[in-house]
Amino acid sequence: MSLKKRLAEDRILLAPGVYDALTGLLAEQAGAEAVYLSGASIAYTRFGRPDLGLVSMTEVADTIAVLRDRVAVPIVADADNGFGNALNVQRTVRMFERMGANALQLEDQTLPKRCGHLDGKTLVSPAEMVGKIRAACDARRSDETLIIGRTDAIAVEGLEAALDRGEAYLEAGVDMLFVEAPQSLAEIETIVQRFAGRAPLMANMIEGGRTPAVDAAGLEGLGFRFVIFPGGVVRALAATARDYYGNLVAAGSNEAFRDRMFDFDGLNRVIGTADMLARGRRYDEGAG
Repeated sequence: MSLKKRLAEDRILLAPGVYDALTGLLAEQAGAEAVYLSGASIAYTRFGRPDLGLVSMTEVADTIAVLRDRVAVPIVADADNGFGNALNVQRTVRMFERMGANALQLEDQTLPKRCGHLDGKTLVSPAEMVGKIRAACDARRSDETLIIGRTDAIAVEGLEAALDRGEAYLEAGVDMLFVEAPQSLAEIETIVQRFAGRAPLMANMIEGGRTPAVDAAGLEGLGFRFVIFPGGVVRALAATARDYYGNLVAAGSNEAFRDRMFDFDGLNRVIGTADMLARGRRYDEGAG
């Protein structure tokens, strides 16, 4: 089933955040119907740096390509602010689509952008963002490639301005609307009352972020059709890695950590080593 058809259903779609092929594979094996390639998580893991616009368009595109080579589920890609003006947006859409993305999320921040749950954001004008959305829709080769319009206006201009921007972005042609970082359940409900039924609504759940924590079932009941948990895996892995390295340095062995990690054979089963070796043997010299 295409992502577009899945989002037309009444039940919410949950997309775990991933940042490479291994996390994408693990999410798919866990039963995820789609994955969200988080630009923030690429910055966290590849650079050990915060989400401050440090990740380039080509670095995200490369990650989409290796992810698509490993998983079959739809990939929703964080395209930041399109990495420039409307022409940059078109190049981003063409490249991400070619690499295998099924949807691109575009936001209305200026350069350099930053995480939607950090202070100090600035926005482009509504007119400029509308032009970027129209450029994105014109650039895609398939109508099955979805354009998600995100506004960060709540933290900068207030809820009413965010709602006005949402209206403009829907009129410009977005396939899904994402009003980022509502700060209360009342704001969440206002967003739903304004836009539910007009386009799928997207929610973002960040542990310790500005938006109240609501589980997928609760968001579905409110009227959302798509929810991402973009950086949770990095926070989980970072906590585990800190404990792992602390134990190894202190103990000089992984023995005390064995029940919290795969052994050599266990990881090879997860990544399908035996199957890949078997497929390779089919092409050995002399194989029938």
